[in-house]
Amino acid sequence: QGQLVESGGGSVQPGGSLRLSCAASGRTFNSYGMGWFRQAPGKEREFVAGITWSGGTAYYADSVKGRFTISRDNAKNTLYVQMNSLKPEDTAVYYCAASPQSRVGFSASSYRDEAKYEYWGQGTQVTVSS
Repeated sequence: QGQLVESGGGSVQPGGSLRLSCAASGRTFNSYGMGWFRQAPGKEREFVAGITWSGGTAYYADSVKGRFTISRDNAKNTLYVQMNSLKPEDTAVYYCAASPQSRVGFSASSYRDEAKYEYWGQGTQVTVSS
């Protein structure tokens, strides 16, 4: 059984930065596509960013493009998202997720599909407020 555990959340002022980590355990996720999703209060969970198994291709929601950078270190079995120029509307619980690369494939629309993901973390809170 695999597990994903997010960390790095917290409170930050608008314009600030945070780096979230997602540590995988119980199995290797080197052959998995991975993604970050978020859920703001009163809203549905939404796609933030995704990355292929090798880290060679990344996908981003329009709302975070140019501000967030997703990356992974397969040697450490860890997924990251660097979040810069944070805005109050980025406030949410952030979740990491993993899908076998054979299932999620290599299309942006597939990475946006929550149903493609097999493993989910418990989430970490990010609050952007002055």
